Amino acid sequence: MKNGTFLRNFKVRTISLILVGIVSLTSCYREPPLHLYDWGLQFPMVELRLDIYWNYENNLGIDYDWRSEWYYGWDEEDKRIFGELEYVVPNRFFLRRYYTGDVPYGSRIYKREAYVIGKVFRSEYDWGYWDFLAWNDVETIDGVQSLHFQEPDSIDKPVIAFTNQTMYPVRYHAPKFLHSFWQPEQLVSACEEGVEINKDLRGFEFDPVENIWIKTLRMMLEPITYIYLPQIILHHNNGNVVSVPSSSNLSGMARSTNVNTGVAGTDAIAVSFNMRLKNDIEWKTGEMVDIIGGRLMTFGICGQNANRISRAEESFDKERHYIDVQMQFYNGMDSTFVFDVTDQVRKRYKGGVITIEMDLDTIPIPRRKGGSGFNAVVKDYEDGGTWEFPM
Repeated sequence: MKNGTFLRNFKVRTISLILVGIVSLTSCYREPPLHLYDWGLQFPMVELRLDIYWNYENNLGIDYDWRSEWYYGWDEEDKRIFGELEYVVPNRFFLRRYYTGDVPYGSRIYKREAYVIGKVFRSEYDWGYWDFLAWNDVETIDGVQSLHFQEPDSIDKPVIAFTNQTMYPVRYHAPKFLHSFWQPEQLVSACEEGVEINKDLRGFEFDPVENIWIKTLRMMLEPITYIYLPQIILHHNNGNVVSVPSSSNLSGMARSTNVNTGVAGTDAIAVSFNMRLKNDIEWKTGEMVDIIGGRLMTFGICGQNANRISRAEESFDKERHYIDVQMQFYNGMDSTFVFDVTDQVRKRYKGGVITIEMDLDTIPIPRRKGGSGFNAVVKDYEDGGTWEFPM
């Protein structure tokens, strides 16, 4: 896929659900009776890359190339601490099949559950209409999973994915919650409803080699968690800021998501994530700078499915978004900085790079004993500029 291409239909990866019927050709009766199987989750050899997921038009009508904005990089230590920078191809899935009888899109009568590993999966079907839902199993670098799934007692209700609160207090703009929330792991899902399994074999094709009738259903997987890459460019640091001693937060993001529809929840939270300082990195002007960078995953902007939005103007985000970062200075004192990144998050509604610039020549060294130094709120700035602010 050419970098910068806007994927209106967001074709990233497909699940092939092949419904198979065994048929006798030597009689006017089907002997044995027609049985239906899903041959299951056949994946083409397509490599999932972050640029494929992030290719969309921004509000300037320009194809978004995130790599041209990302200067922090991603080395082996970053991978060890944070994991992969980009989306990872999933290969384990949860599959739910819901039977609605003779009524397409009707009330669900019962469901069947399956855990799919690899490419092949089979099970029988009753005649009528079916709804299908699939989402990936979560794999983590430390074996601890933050994502939780709520499958309600009523099978007509959707599956909800969510995370819980951390022990860390919220520093800024999380109206209902005292603590930040764990960031979710990568989550992709696909939902297909009203699929007909009919007795007259409409939509089936006969395979003379296997002597079976086959129906193929292709389900399109889409990400419903989104990657943001914050980077803070420290101009003229000269060894003043030496580390990022605690976790950071991005506020105003959704608390949960609907796995069936991909629509994010409406409760605004602060998402906890970690950042790391790197020294002597070449900035776009050729200047050598220090950069604080990190990676975080979120459920996205409250109340919307980013995959159904083609331009930033279509976003209806009502929340403000702030990144707070604690920086430790060479004298052992630390300060918390709060950056208003609302415009950048809204512009990158499907994830992307968030860039903040600080000129350390304009920031006094904290010297207060017994605790942290000053807190500062920095408003949005125009891309390419350095925000200077009085303390």
